[in-house]
Amino acid sequence: MSTKASPVEQAGDAPRRTVKPKAHWRERLRRDWPLLLMAAPMMILVWGFWWIPSLGNVIAFQDYKPFTGGIFGSRLVGFTHFQMLFADAEFTRAMVNTLSITAFQLVFYFPVPIALALLMHSLVSERLRSMLQSVVYLPYFFSWVLVVAIFQQMLGGAGLLSQVLRANGFEAVDWMTDPDTFILLVTSQAIWKEAGFGAIIFLAALAAIDPNQYEAAAVDGAGRWRRLWHITLPGIRPVIVLLLILRLGDALNVGFEQFFLQRSAVGSQASEVFDTFVYYSGIRTGDFDYGAAAGLFKGVVGLVLILAANRFAHLLGEQGVYSK
Repeated sequence: MSTKASPVEQAGDAPRRTVKPKAHWRERLRRDWPLLLMAAPMMILVWGFWWIPSLGNVIAFQDYKPFTGGIFGSRLVGFTHFQMLFADAEFTRAMVNTLSITAFQLVFYFPVPIALALLMHSLVSERLRSMLQSVVYLPYFFSWVLVVAIFQQMLGGAGLLSQVLRANGFEAVDWMTDPDTFILLVTSQAIWKEAGFGAIIFLAALAAIDPNQYEAAAVDGAGRWRRLWHITLPGIRPVIVLLLILRLGDALNVGFEQFFLQRSAVGSQASEVFDTFVYYSGIRTGDFDYGAAAGLFKGVVGLVLILAANRFAHLLGEQGVYSK
């Protein structure tokens, strides 16, 4: 009469997983030197134009004298510049405007590239899809000077819209100089300029979805909307989460040129954002230490936001930007 083995005995009979010893660094160097050689130019650029210049943030804690003392000859003042920063009404206004524009664009701009990619992906005609992609990608390569000029010709006081309204007996509008609608204006400009190019990433994610899933769902009787909800959106969800995390980490960076070009038209009350504040309060006045303090604060806040968003993505079961 045979007896059934206990779970412990069964586990003991199972083959044990062997842990491969970590290779010595010399062995890894001999194995990976072609990859390291290819990555060397980019690493030199990163170190030369990012990491080494970032050490200059030390002037945020100094009474920086660029012509007499320099970094090594200026005295330390601790967190004095940060205390001045938090007590500055201009800084508070720039922070509020930046966060308001970021939140508004997160709701009304972030979904636009996704919807645009879904629409282009659903087109059957390859020729029509290529033509549409070329049309929506083109504005991305325009400079902000040209984009603002185009919107001025369309929505300005003497623009096309105002001329049509005057010709039909209505009062003309000038949205380019209205501070109350400035947030709508900059969001529409961002959508027109960058949504087409932003759809490229989502089109690449859509191309990676197995077409057999759509065929199997169609055979089972799933309609277009059910296939979209149960196949398409879950397929691109990791990309959506990744870009959302990166956007949250970039929350204080809404752009400089776009707001700098329109500051004189709507006033600083509506157009002052973090980047323009650093320029006007730090660089233009020569207070490089004060501007460095503002820039360092911006970087720390962005780091905290991206770490928090990445942690939240892990709780939802997504990989996020990185995983342990």
